[in-house]
Amino acid sequence: MMRISAKPVNFKFNDYLNNGYEFLKNNFGNVLLAVIFCFIMAIIPFCAALGIGNLYKYFRKLRKDKSAAPGEIFNFDDFSPYFILQLIIIGGVLVLYIPLFIIIFATQQNGEGPSGFGAAIMFPYIAIMYIVIFAVVLKGFYIPALISLGGVKDIKTAWKMSTAMTKGNLLSIFLYVIVVGFLSQLGILACGIGLLLTLPYSYTANYFAFEDAMQQIEHDEIQEIGLKNEY
Repeated sequence: MMRISAKPVNFKFNDYLNNGYEFLKNNFGNVLLAVIFCFIMAIIPFCAALGIGNLYKYFRKLRKDKSAAPGEIFNFDDFSPYFILQLIIIGGVLVLYIPLFIIIFATQQNGEGPSGFGAAIMFPYIAIMYIVIFAVVLKGFYIPALISLGGVKDIKTAWKMSTAMTKGNLLSIFLYVIVVGFLSQLGILACGIGLLLTLPYSYTANYFAFEDAMQQIEHDEIQEIGLKNEY
């Protein structure tokens, strides 16, 4: 029996990059097919995040059982939490952007753009807005792992646990996101064909970041009972 106790995670930057590469190299065909299935899932409204979450589940199964099928991407067991998560994201984006549009329209001068006063308000607001977005994204970094790999279905609980897990690691996670994002886009330089290698790599690297975090916070109660009995 397993229970999860959220705590700050020891973020192993290099391990995730190396393990992601080795896993992709050893399972390239299966990983690529699963990623393609994710693209298909993204066509279905509100299923893009679900597809990626299922991808992480599939990677876990693939590591343990080579007979795991890429078709498991089309599993809708976790649709509800990911649907709610996406509604929250959409709502948050609207809350941030509506005041920006109001500022732009309210301070327009003859349809030529915002006035000097409007610009003086708009640019600081944009800076604050992006700081807020980055802070939320980084603090919520582990939410997909908690939903798909940890079985946490309540978004509020997942958010609280993720903020605890990222405590003290925000800079490392920020740098990791930049590096993985940069590597995943390198395939564009090869006329887009390289994305078939670099984009799957970003997912495998993220999987190992998530899997390691889950292993750090999972607590085996049966094992603890056994250790107590020894004393």
